[in-house]
Amino acid sequence: MKTKSTLFCALFFLMISMGFAQKKDDSQSIISGKVNISKYHSREDLKKMKKGELLVLYIERIEVIVNILPNIAFATKPGVTMENLGIPDTKDNRKALEDNIDASTSYFDSTIEFQKKILPYSDTTDLIAAILFYESTLKALHTYEDYKKD
Repeated sequence: MKTKSTLFCALFFLMISMGFAQKKDDSQSIISGKVNISKYHSREDLKKMKKGELLVLYIERIEVIVNILPNIAFATKPGVTMENLGIPDTKDNRKALEDNIDASTSYFDSTIEFQKKILPYSDTTDLIAAILFYESTLKALHTYEDYKKD
């Protein structure tokens, strides 16, 4: 009887310790957040839209650009981790990536807050030009691999 209870207790504590054991976190993606837009537009499409719709498109494009462009030396698509790139998965490197993601998020949030207050005063023609410029920049990301060739 004493052996069964001792065995049961040992098994119980083993299971509890396995449940609380530290588990290595999955590697975090270098590019996170929104990384694509739903549709590219022509100038004629944009001219037919109301200013409120243009503001939404403008902000969406800023979000994608803020998430991708600073990291194109590493990746242009989500899901790429430091481990995939051969970067050592050390505490310092993970902290640097987390700090970068936090800074990017903070920058985006403050930029959008500013844009929502000030952007409605922009000229519609300028807003359309900016959206088209951002879209052409995003289209260029599809050809980024061509620049890597010697």
